[in-house]
Amino acid sequence: MKKIVALLIAAGFSMSAFAAETYNIDPSHTFSRFEYSHFGYSTQQSRFNNTTGKITLDRAAKTGSVDVVIDTKSVDTGNSVFNGHIQAEDFFDTAKFPTITYKSTKFNFDGDKLASVDGNLTIKGVTKPLTLTVTSFQCMPHPMLKKDACGANAVAKIKRTEFNAGKYAPYVGDDVSLSFAIESVKE
Repeated sequence: MKKIVALLIAAGFSMSAFAAETYNIDPSHTFSRFEYSHFGYSTQQSRFNNTTGKITLDRAAKTGSVDVVIDTKSVDTGNSVFNGHIQAEDFFDTAKFPTITYKSTKFNFDGDKLASVDGNLTIKGVTKPLTLTVTSFQCMPHPMLKKDACGANAVAKIKRTEFNAGKYAPYVGDDVSLSFAIESVKE
C-alpha cells in the first residue's frame, strides 16, 4: 500500500511539473510603453522597440513567472534628437544602464483569469517592487505559427524620481504610466 501511495505522489509531482509551460516573448509583437506629463501641456507617449524575455505559466496551479529585459537604447519617442536626450545620464543613462528588467515574484489570479503580477522593476540599478495590473490575458493555439501562444496587456504607475531619473520634476511629470503589450510563443 505504501508503494502505491508513493507512486501516486510521484506521479502527481511529475504531472504537475509538465503543467508548467514556457513561452518566449515575441519581440515583434511586444512593446513596453511609458507616458508622462510634459509641463502640463501634453501627455508624452513613448515606447521601447526591443523587449525580450520568458514567461512560465502553470494555469492549473495558477502560478507562473515573468522575466523581461527591455533594451533602453531602443527607446522611441518619435524624434531621433529626443531619443538621444532621453538616453542621456539625467534620464535612462543607457551607456551605464543598457537594460530595464522586470522579474515577477507572484502571479495573482481571480478565478481562472490572471489579474495581476507582483514583481521587481529595475531601472538605472534601482530595484523597486511593482504590481502590474493585467487588463487582458489569453492563451490559445496561434493560427499562423501552429504553436500555443499567450498574450496580455498590463499597466502600472511609477515615480521616475525613485529611479534616479527625475530631472525637471515636477515640471516634467514625476508620475509615469507604464503599459505593456506582450505576446509570447510556447517553446
